[in-house]
Amino acid sequence: MSDRRSVVHIGRVLRTETVNPHLIRVVLGGDGLSEFGLGEHSDAYVKLQFPRDGVTYPEPFDLTTIRQTMPREQWPVVRTYTVRHWDEQARELCIDFVWHGDEGIAGPWAANAQPGDELIFAGPGGAYHPREDYDWHLLAGDEAALPAIAASLEALPPGAVAKVYLEVEGPEDELQLKSAGDVQVHWVHRGSTVPGRRLEDAVLGAEWLSGRVQAFIHGEAHFVKAVRKYLRVDRDMPRGDLSISGYWRLGVTEDGWQASKPEWNKRIEQEEEVLVKIAS
Repeated sequence: MSDRRSVVHIGRVLRTETVNPHLIRVVLGGDGLSEFGLGEHSDAYVKLQFPRDGVTYPEPFDLTTIRQTMPREQWPVVRTYTVRHWDEQARELCIDFVWHGDEGIAGPWAANAQPGDELIFAGPGGAYHPREDYDWHLLAGDEAALPAIAASLEALPPGAVAKVYLEVEGPEDELQLKSAGDVQVHWVHRGSTVPGRRLEDAVLGAEWLSGRVQAFIHGEAHFVKAVRKYLRVDRDMPRGDLSISGYWRLGVTEDGWQASKPEWNKRIEQEEEVLVKIAS
């Protein structure tokens, strides 16, 4: 059986929506999504493939052929994005893009996307969904994690208890989030402070409920590192109850972060193992 993460799809822009001042939703459709399926994961993600200027790619687009026959510097630029929503019947795929003007590749593309534009992507992948056999759920992240957290809240079973901490730039970036669960949403306004700092303070200072917790913590890497230590060492959470990852790292480009992330994670895991042993 082939790995769904490597399957390539081609979506065509149907429409775009401004969700808030820094979030643009692109809705994709078309025959190129005929084989797309989402599965159970609420953090499902796709790998967007942005062609490099002046480079001609094989038709049909084939990632394996590209990687085997073309130099690395000609490979498409890859950006990872969470699926915000997939409508199986309408075969419409929604992806939310964080937008900060001309910064980056994916945000400007979304801001300028027009109906009929083509977007090539591989996937989906994914690993998390809120489970019913936990007493409560803790979810925390910034704008990059907002689509996954919103989708996860929608996947909560009725009455499931969840505490949610979301960092955005200001009150104009807050969204109405839907859930059948018993959800407390705490918005943290970053303003001009270092990304993740106020969110870290909010999570570490939050009331801790009794019972077994399933946690989803994603966002800036330093924030994630601090909260991971708190949950694994101070709160003695089993690793299997925790979905946690740095989606990005302050001061590092996305390509640089993806290249250095495995070593960063390895070092954190080694430090964590030592601290857990000491605490026990």
